[in-house]
Amino acid sequence: MNYNSYFDRAREAGRKPTLATALINQVLEDVAAEAIAQTEYILAENQKDLDRMDPADPKYDRLKLTADRIKGIATDMISVAKLDSPLGKQLSATEMPNGLSISKIRVPLGVIGVIYEARPNVTFDVFALCFKTGNTSVLKGGSDADFSNRAIISVIHKILEKHGVDTNVVTLLPPEREATAALLNAIGYIDVLIPRGSQSLIDFVRDNSKVPVIETGAGIVHTYFDESGDLEKGAEIIANAKTRRVSVCNALDCLIIHSSRLTDLPRLAHILKQKEVEIFADEQAFNALEADYPSALLHQAQPEHFGTEFLSMKMAIKTVASFQEALEYIAANSSKHSEAIISEDAGNIAQFLNDVDAAAVYANVSTAFTDGAQFGLGAEIGISTQKLHARGPMGLEELTSYKWLVRGDGQTRNP
Repeated sequence: MNYNSYFDRAREAGRKPTLATALINQVLEDVAAEAIAQTEYILAENQKDLDRMDPADPKYDRLKLTADRIKGIATDMISVAKLDSPLGKQLSATEMPNGLSISKIRVPLGVIGVIYEARPNVTFDVFALCFKTGNTSVLKGGSDADFSNRAIISVIHKILEKHGVDTNVVTLLPPEREATAALLNAIGYIDVLIPRGSQSLIDFVRDNSKVPVIETGAGIVHTYFDESGDLEKGAEIIANAKTRRVSVCNALDCLIIHSSRLTDLPRLAHILKQKEVEIFADEQAFNALEADYPSALLHQAQPEHFGTEFLSMKMAIKTVASFQEALEYIAANSSKHSEAIISEDAGNIAQFLNDVDAAAVYANVSTAFTDGAQFGLGAEIGISTQKLHARGPMGLEELTSYKWLVRGDGQTRNP
């Protein structure tokens, strides 16, 4: 199949005059309303995908849509509509001695390609954020979510057609792998490529793409319970970070605990026990939990359990002898996504926030908040763990670049 026809239409749609802000916002609000109105249809198509996947697969929860999740997606879309557009925002302005007026303004990135796995919510999120910022999007979803993605695209296209907007502003490629290869090589068509999914998917895209890539990395997430940590506060934070939704990238993977607090570990883990979280503990933590935690759920940790993104009701526990050792352990094992400290020591909190190298760093807060909507961005296109262009939840501003505008009155440059 010649995929260039898809790319051509997307590029051409992006070259059309910028839509009025009022029209963009109305389209987003109407798509949100239509998504709710078509909930039964979307869920029926989603069920076709779910029927093909083992419920024990960590991707299953990400694939699953519910009426409440669709309402949440619609709410996020309306939030995006209400946000100010960054397009045209002046970033700087300078009057030069030779009379040149030089300014810098925000502009769309252009055509954004997104490769993602079993996450049909991404289809809505990418459309909303790209459409609001004047970008065209080309989506390559996984075959395991194809029924869901095509149902969502049909809802979006229905509203675009209603408003006379070119439906090629958002394109869903066929599910076959050849479409992925074409997208990775779409030089001159795709301006930037964003992978959403497992570390293996991200690595594959980074290693094989000839198009510039913004990595939205996997989340290997740690929470350090400090020597001064509040026990009640810590138990709630740890349980929320681990169990709120295990299949997402901000879920807790490893609890790091100061050795002086090991006697408190059974109380710290009592909610985890109620939630039936499977724990892989180092020797000291295992000994502290052995008499209290269910034996079927407690295991001696092996080396592979550390530095692992579980995406399930599993978690590692690492014991450290000092605050500095905790920092060193995180530095060695972090994916630079989200890291947290539970502490009442102001000095340790300040140093943790300053020294830990991650896109989002927390003090006495659940890492479950690493999310574009929770950060006031309306939604997100992904959590960037790299440092060039964007880092952390990528909202509207992160989907723009800038250009220089130079105004003069006949000036020429001397040799």
